[in-house]
Amino acid sequence: MGLIEIENLSVTFRAKGREVRAVEGVSLTVGERESYGLVGESGSGKSTILRAICGMAPVTGGQIRIGGEALRMPRGPGFSRRVQMVFQDPYASLHPRHTIDRTLSEPLAIHRIGGSDAKVVKALTDVGLPASFRFRYPHQLSGGQRQRVAIARALMLEPSILLLDEPTSALDASVQAEVLNLLTRLREERGLTFLMVSHDLAVIDHMCDRVLVMQHGRAVEELARDDLAAARMTTAYARSLFEASADRMLDPAKAP
Repeated sequence: MGLIEIENLSVTFRAKGREVRAVEGVSLTVGERESYGLVGESGSGKSTILRAICGMAPVTGGQIRIGGEALRMPRGPGFSRRVQMVFQDPYASLHPRHTIDRTLSEPLAIHRIGGSDAKVVKALTDVGLPASFRFRYPHQLSGGQRQRVAIARALMLEPSILLLDEPTSALDASVQAEVLNLLTRLREERGLTFLMVSHDLAVIDHMCDRVLVMQHGRAVEELARDDLAAARMTTAYARSLFEASADRMLDPAKAP
């Protein structure tokens, strides 16, 4: 049994009077402390899976289980203590009029957890930011610094699972590796489980133990890291993604 189990998941939206099948019959299992990737082009349904786990997308078929327990709507407070999400755009995900201190303290206040001052300072230190940043606003930080704050916020409740939705795609290339290495370190130190979305196989190769390739809302192929590195894929679509990212995967100077 995996920590995250998704069985025959389907997600259907209604848009402009028609049905859009964003995800169709996708199944996957993520083990405890594993880093699992979802990769595919825009519109492949990979981010929709993360939103379905969080209760932000309408599940029209199948089941999602965390620790063997089926998720129900609405998600209760216990869910956010266990599962947190880091979004693609760190500026859009942080309230522009809230200081970093308020942003990091808010989850603790909602869950009535004390000692916020010390926890905020520790959270900033853990993501490589000085304690003085707690009194700044998002617009006073760089993109990489904002994403570090977003990661710190996700970790305030000490979850065991992080859902990562393209966490570096909005950042400059020079900053991407720093954030990915930070996530890798935090995973090792805290025993975290990652379910990570990316359109870039080079990022997935750097971060993940296994990857599910998606196209048009369906699962195309699952690959272990060794199979990905050796280009042992069986579908033409997975191979096309590999070839598009191969130079960055093979050349450390170009890797994110």
